[in-house]
Amino acid sequence: MTERAVTASPGLALETRGLTKFFHGRAAVDGIDLAVPTGSVYGFLGPNGSGKTTTIRMLLSLVRPSAGTSSVLGQPMPGGALHVLPRVGSLVEGPAFHPYLSGRGNLERLDAADLTADPRTSGNRIEAALDRVGLLAAANKRYRAYSLGMRQRLAIAAGLLMPRDLLVLDEPTNGLDPQGTREVRHLVADLASDGTTVFVSSHLLSEVEQMCTHLGVMSEGRLVAQGSIDEIRAPSSAVAVVRTDQPDLAAKVLTGLGLTDVEPAPGGVRANPGDVEPEKIVASLVNGGVGVKEFTVSSTSLEDLFVSLTGEGFDVSG
Repeated sequence: MTERAVTASPGLALETRGLTKFFHGRAAVDGIDLAVPTGSVYGFLGPNGSGKTTTIRMLLSLVRPSAGTSSVLGQPMPGGALHVLPRVGSLVEGPAFHPYLSGRGNLERLDAADLTADPRTSGNRIEAALDRVGLLAAANKRYRAYSLGMRQRLAIAAGLLMPRDLLVLDEPTNGLDPQGTREVRHLVADLASDGTTVFVSSHLLSEVEQMCTHLGVMSEGRLVAQGSIDEIRAPSSAVAVVRTDQPDLAAKVLTGLGLTDVEPAPGGVRANPGDVEPEKIVASLVNGGVGVKEFTVSSTSLEDLFVSLTGEGFDVSG
């Protein structure tokens, strides 16, 4: 494939245009256009086999795309890899370390191999990275004795040895207990508050919803939704439900207020409230002579929305 020149859009830490990867004649990633705003926490979601990890590997120049272009921190890839990748920390497809070295020893080895790292500050930076992921107490324990959660945290520490403008995390909470998951969530929030863009691939909707500002949803190699959480929620309209013994009168009042999709519901009526405030709806119903037994407004959950987008369920338990 011949690399084409690409001009990165301002304000985007990651961008792809028509990014595609074929394996054995099948498109694992099919013409996706990612747009990851600088300073965001971007959740990259999708069922297993939807193309998330392949996309990440292309972004980091670990796999060459079959078609399309990408830029990382404003630099075209893979041409700008040597210039830009030192500003990127990553955890992709699980951590890999020397089993007979300690956690600290592994980080020392990684830091020594980084030509951009100052050896005079190595000790302080390693100490700070271990402390940030809660591994100081286990720093001198051999890696082979680490639990899966500890290995995940050491991998994140490796990505924090140097200041990073972008952190790419592929399933960072894999194997973590609830406390460890909470710590990673807080760590991501701290990094974002410091100005680091964080790109998180995950299948845990509950975690993503709590930590991310933007989302991208993959299904069968295609990007089927992208935007801020509010933008992605927008197509899934809220539903107002009125329980009453006077459904016909309630429907008339709701229609008069400008609510749409007014239709019968078990024990009453439901409708799309749009921008009409719930307080105004209830007041109008009462003033119109409707006996209101119960009134609720609910939104479609992210889980329901993603199932509708991908046709598959997600793990929401964490």
